[in-house]
Amino acid sequence: MPYGPEGDEKFPNILAEINADRTLSFVVHDDDFKNGSSLCSDAVFHNRLDLFNSFAHPFVYIPGDNEWTDCHRANNGAFNPLERLAVLRTLFFPTDESLGLHTMTLDRQSAQPLYSIYRENVRWMVHGILFAGLHIVGSNNNLGRNAENDLEYAARNAANLAWLHESFAIANSTGAKAVMLIIQANPNFDLPANDPRRSGFNDFLAALQSETIAYGLPVVLVHGDSHYFRLDKPMIGTKSGRRVENFTRVETFGELDNHWLHVEVSPGSPNVFIFDQRIVAANLVQQQ
Repeated sequence: MPYGPEGDEKFPNILAEINADRTLSFVVHDDDFKNGSSLCSDAVFHNRLDLFNSFAHPFVYIPGDNEWTDCHRANNGAFNPLERLAVLRTLFFPTDESLGLHTMTLDRQSAQPLYSIYRENVRWMVHGILFAGLHIVGSNNNLGRNAENDLEYAARNAANLAWLHESFAIANSTGAKAVMLIIQANPNFDLPANDPRRSGFNDFLAALQSETIAYGLPVVLVHGDSHYFRLDKPMIGTKSGRRVENFTRVETFGELDNHWLHVEVSPGSPNVFIFDQRIVAANLVQQQ
């Protein structure tokens, strides 16, 4: 969000409601910031950057597929996706600070020479909880369209896996009470590993399962992409065939559902995270 004309109209109501909540430590947008049939123009990018910087709280933006992987479509302006990705990185991640009127310092993977272009992969800790954003996007994570984009996927996939493993290592070494990971893509937990629609996510899902089981404390994966709010436990252990009980998936509101999700950290709770749907009254749809 904003997603299409309706999203453009309703997004200011979300912005106002979030800005009015002075208890928040930060805000995360797990993307997309436009719909899949609109222009990937510089004007749209600058508009979204201005919107994100209008949030009173530190604002963390995780890229989505509609901003770059799908920009080759004619109705998106027939852009080169890799050129759009380079522009995104320049505009939205210029420093080690978050976006927003008030900022916070983020650890960026780009501080490591081997991964110097991946400014969008971020990590921070608040109240003993480790948060990490990884650049994993829909459209099969940019795998399978052509050779040039497959190379981009392979390099970014390696960076994401390194960031994931390092994040869990830090969580373990610092005694973090829980880990929350934020990506844009729905990684298709419900599909078998041999389904081509999951090929761009298999490496991530395997590493995530291994790290989650070894960590043993609450792990939450937050994503957008498939436009359906849900909170569930979709990870099934490869060896046990049973549900991995310390793992929770949260898919946030999006597309035409213009609302937001409040997350409270409660260290005394065995689940650590308490999720509260914030339905924006001004954005309710009149049912017939």
